[in-house]
Amino acid sequence: MNRYPWWKYALLALALVVGLIYTLPNFFGEAPAVQVSSGKVTLKVDASLQARVSEVLAAAAIQPDFVQFEGNSVKARFASTDIQIKAKDALTKALNPDANDPSYIVALNLVSRSPQWLTSLHALPMYLGLDLRGGVHFLMQVDMRAALTKKADSIASDARTMLRDKNIRHAGISREGNSVLVAFRDAATRTQARTLLENNLPDVQWTDSAAANGDPVLSGSLKEPSIRKVQEAAIKQNITTLHNRVNELGTSEPVIQQQGLDRVVVQLPGVQDTARAKDIIGRTATLEVRMVDDSPEAAAAATGAAPVPFGTERYAERGGGPLIVKRQVVLTGENLTDAQAGFDDQQQPAVHLTLDAKGARIFKDVTRESVGKRMAILLFEKGKGEVVTAPVIRSEIGGGRVQISGRMTTQEANDTALLLRAGSLAAPMEIIEERTIGPSLGQENIEMGFKSVVGGFIAIAIFMCLYYLLFGVFSSLALAFNLLMLLALLSMIQATLSLPGIAAIALALGMAIDSNVLINERVREELRAGASPQAAIHAGYERAWATILDSNITTLIAGLALLAFGSGPVRGFAIVHCLGIITSMFSAVMFSRGLVNLWYGRQKKLKSVSIGQVWRPDGATVPAVAAEQDKA
Repeated sequence: MNRYPWWKYALLALALVVGLIYTLPNFFGEAPAVQVSSGKVTLKVDASLQARVSEVLAAAAIQPDFVQFEGNSVKARFASTDIQIKAKDALTKALNPDANDPSYIVALNLVSRSPQWLTSLHALPMYLGLDLRGGVHFLMQVDMRAALTKKADSIASDARTMLRDKNIRHAGISREGNSVLVAFRDAATRTQARTLLENNLPDVQWTDSAAANGDPVLSGSLKEPSIRKVQEAAIKQNITTLHNRVNELGTSEPVIQQQGLDRVVVQLPGVQDTARAKDIIGRTATLEVRMVDDSPEAAAAATGAAPVPFGTERYAERGGGPLIVKRQVVLTGENLTDAQAGFDDQQQPAVHLTLDAKGARIFKDVTRESVGKRMAILLFEKGKGEVVTAPVIRSEIGGGRVQISGRMTTQEANDTALLLRAGSLAAPMEIIEERTIGPSLGQENIEMGFKSVVGGFIAIAIFMCLYYLLFGVFSSLALAFNLLMLLALLSMIQATLSLPGIAAIALALGMAIDSNVLINERVREELRAGASPQAAIHAGYERAWATILDSNITTLIAGLALLAFGSGPVRGFAIVHCLGIITSMFSAVMFSRGLVNLWYGRQKKLKSVSIGQVWRPDGATVPAVAAEQDKA
């Protein structure tokens, strides 16, 4: 009746081992390290940098604990801060020979002291939030009006080009707020123009109106779904751009997320220099399209054998050598509306660009006159420019759709599209809130949070053991198992732990013990009703399960609502809260019953169980249930 099959015990043992392995990294603390990441958006960090970092350290007679490539950076861990500083100086000198134009960001950092065998199992510690590690916090407001204004200007330019191409005369195109006004001399021309614009600009709602002098006017404004689409695209592009920029700060777990409709939260744990962070985040990047100078003089200048010809400049090409490009700018990033990775006609990776009407007209004229020549796409940051790609023009390109292909992998196509999309902010942003949290305050928060969780657990365990005796011990062990599984899950999903998360862990302990209280009281009720100890244990767990499930599901619904509609600290609380509910149901029912079955299930002639005093309604105790068990 009260015996588990072997596979259930094996499952519990496996869960216990996995929980221990994935919880362990959180107790090793952090060690000084150096993080090497890309200092330019056009420079990609790959595994080859790991070998280069190891060579530099070996040449400087510096022995790291390990050097590993992780994500978009290479990290080297050291035994002390003195070695860390020496390693930073050596790497900075070797990787950035030109201090005025650094290719890599070499930053001091902290990494886990976990043994390599744990890291090889992907057992990593939880990230620590800003309030636990210290750092800077920014709340940024995105100027959505500027994004809509930019879109309205693009619509006005497109409308002007379309009407001119179809030889439809108008009396002027102007913008009033976010609406585009097209004036005409007669209503018939307005009707003809409306048909054309509605077919070619489906995102715009066109309506007939009249000017002050009575002339017919066609008014166009974005439809509501299109407005939301523009706003969503603007904030997504800004978030992507911010992700690219914060890599320079050397922070390993930046939090950049949308808050509401037009705000972005930027949290940089471990960064204390607020001025430096603001400089990086507020930086602007521009995109330019220029023609490549393929003359013999330019070829000689590229090798350094001759001076750069008049009217040209030398820039480095990504993955290649120097390139001589003309100073005249053909197009800028203002004319680029989208860039997506895809494939060309030969199913080779390519990048597809979409230009606005003005850009499409200019590009058509330039490509018609420059077939067989190379066109360079440059990205400028901090006054430094680099050539992202320089394709050969094969034929005249019209319609505003441009394809860049040739000698690139699928990943390179995706990276290039990302760079072209996120080279600059889609809409201006203003910092409306900023604060700095020191590392000492973060350490104090960790200690206080740890004490609160441990104190709560000890208090609950003492009460349960005194009130329910041996069953209280089982409940306390199940509670410890629940805490272990919760920490393991948070580590496995690489959650960011913050003060609200610690509060949710403490709350999860209090809620988890409720299930064991229900089970223990249900067992007491069965004993009080005269059931045998084995039958009471079986019925107690079976009949308490429905109540436990109902109560936890209702609480889980509330947690999911917080997860869906909350943001920031509320969302962090909700994640821990929901996971705590799931682990508590598993530990309170399956794990605690496994302990009870292991202890009592082998005893066929069980006469009593250690579950504390059981009282009858008339005040008499149940004699068959004492504090000691009969093992006969």
